[in-house]
Amino acid sequence: MTDHHTYGTSTHTASELVRLVSDRLGLVFIERDSDYRGVHHLAGTSNKQIEIQPDPIPGDDEEDDLYAPEHPSARVLLLTITPAPDPALQSRLDSMEGLIHLGHETL
Repeated sequence: MTDHHTYGTSTHTASELVRLVSDRLGLVFIERDSDYRGVHHLAGTSNKQIEIQPDPIPGDDEEDDLYAPEHPSARVLLLTITPAPDPALQSRLDSMEGLIHLGHETL
Protein backbone atom coordinates (compact mmCIF):
# COMPACT_ATOMS: atom_id res chain seq x y z
CA MET A 1 0.00 0.00 0.00
CA THR A 2 1.18 3.53 -0.79
CA ASP A 3 -0.35 6.67 0.71
CA HIS A 4 -0.41 9.83 -1.47
CA HIS A 5 -1.42 13.33 -0.35
CA THR A 6 -1.63 16.49 -2.42
CA TYR A 7 -1.38 19.96 -0.91
CA GLY A 8 -1.51 23.31 -2.65
CA THR A 9 -0.87 26.97 -2.04
CA SER A 10 -1.48 30.23 -3.81
CA THR A 11 0.30 32.07 -0.99
CA HIS A 12 3.86 30.76 -1.37
CA THR A 13 6.19 30.39 -4.34
CA ALA A 14 7.86 27.01 -4.85
CA SER A 15 11.14 28.38 -3.43
CA GLU A 16 9.39 29.79 -0.36
CA LEU A 17 7.58 26.52 0.24
CA VAL A 18 10.84 24.57 -0.08
CA ARG A 19 12.38 26.76 2.64
CA LEU A 20 9.34 26.48 4.91
CA VAL A 21 9.03 22.70 4.58
CA SER A 22 12.79 22.23 4.94
CA ASP A 23 12.74 24.19 8.20
CA ARG A 24 9.61 22.46 9.50
CA LEU A 25 10.56 18.88 8.61
CA GLY A 26 14.37 19.03 8.55
CA LEU A 27 14.56 17.78 4.97
CA VAL A 28 16.95 18.75 2.19
CA PHE A 29 15.34 19.34 -1.20
CA ILE A 30 17.16 18.80 -4.48
CA GLU A 31 16.12 20.88 -7.47
CA ARG A 32 15.37 18.90 -10.60
CA ASP A 33 14.35 19.91 -14.09
CA SER A 34 12.45 17.74 -16.55
CA ASP A 35 10.73 18.32 -19.86
CA TYR A 36 7.52 16.83 -18.49
CA ARG A 37 7.30 18.55 -15.08
CA GLY A 38 9.58 21.56 -15.38
CA VAL A 39 11.57 22.66 -12.34
CA HIS A 40 10.54 20.79 -9.20
CA HIS A 41 12.10 19.97 -5.82
CA LEU A 42 12.44 16.52 -4.29
CA ALA A 43 13.26 15.39 -0.75
CA GLY A 44 13.08 11.89 0.55
CA THR A 45 14.01 9.43 3.22
CA SER A 46 13.68 5.68 3.28
CA ASN A 47 10.01 5.95 4.24
CA LYS A 48 8.72 9.13 2.57
CA GLN A 49 9.07 11.30 -0.51
CA ILE A 50 8.00 14.93 -0.76
CA GLU A 51 7.89 16.89 -3.99
CA ILE A 52 7.24 20.59 -4.45
CA GLN A 53 6.45 21.95 -7.88
CA PRO A 54 4.53 24.70 -9.64
CA ASP A 55 1.08 23.58 -10.79
CA PRO A 56 1.69 25.06 -14.28
CA ILE A 57 4.07 22.77 -16.17
CA PRO A 58 5.52 23.19 -19.67
CA GLY A 59 3.12 22.02 -22.36
CA ASP A 60 3.89 20.62 -25.78
CA ASP A 61 2.24 23.57 -27.52
CA GLU A 62 4.36 26.29 -25.82
CA GLU A 63 1.48 26.84 -23.37
CA ASP A 64 1.63 25.77 -19.73
CA ASP A 65 -0.64 22.93 -18.63
CA LEU A 66 -1.79 22.37 -15.05
CA TYR A 67 -0.39 19.31 -13.28
CA ALA A 68 -3.54 19.30 -11.11
CA PRO A 69 -6.22 20.89 -13.33
CA GLU A 70 -8.86 20.12 -10.70
CA HIS A 71 -7.18 22.74 -8.46
CA PRO A 72 -6.42 25.73 -10.72
CA SER A 73 -6.11 28.20 -7.82
CA ALA A 74 -3.17 26.26 -6.32
CA ARG A 75 -0.13 27.77 -8.02
CA VAL A 76 2.31 25.49 -6.16
CA LEU A 77 1.78 21.84 -5.21
CA LEU A 78 3.30 19.68 -2.49
CA LEU A 79 3.00 15.93 -3.05
CA THR A 80 3.74 13.32 -0.39
CA ILE A 81 4.25 9.60 -0.87
CA THR A 82 4.59 7.28 2.12
CA PRO A 83 4.34 3.47 2.35
CA ALA A 84 1.51 3.79 4.90
CA PRO A 85 -0.54 6.63 6.38
CA ASP A 86 1.69 9.06 8.30
CA PRO A 87 -0.57 11.11 10.60
CA ALA A 88 2.41 12.99 12.11
CA LEU A 89 3.55 14.20 8.68
CA GLN A 90 0.02 15.21 7.70
CA SER A 91 -0.45 17.06 10.98
CA ARG A 92 2.77 19.03 10.49
CA LEU A 93 1.84 19.95 6.93
CA ASP A 94 -1.77 20.78 7.87
CA SER A 95 -0.46 23.28 10.42
CA MET A 96 1.52 25.28 7.83
CA GLU A 97 -0.08 28.62 7.05
CA GLY A 98 -1.17 28.95 3.44
CA LEU A 99 -0.91 25.22 2.68
CA ILE A 100 -4.22 23.49 1.91
CA HIS A 101 -4.84 19.75 1.76
CA LEU A 102 -6.30 19.06 -1.69
CA GLY A 103 -6.55 15.31 -1.89
CA HIS A 104 -5.65 11.85 -0.66
CA GLU A 105 -5.27 8.55 -2.43
CA THR A 106 -4.22 5.12 -1.21
CA LEU A 107 -2.88 2.71 -3.81
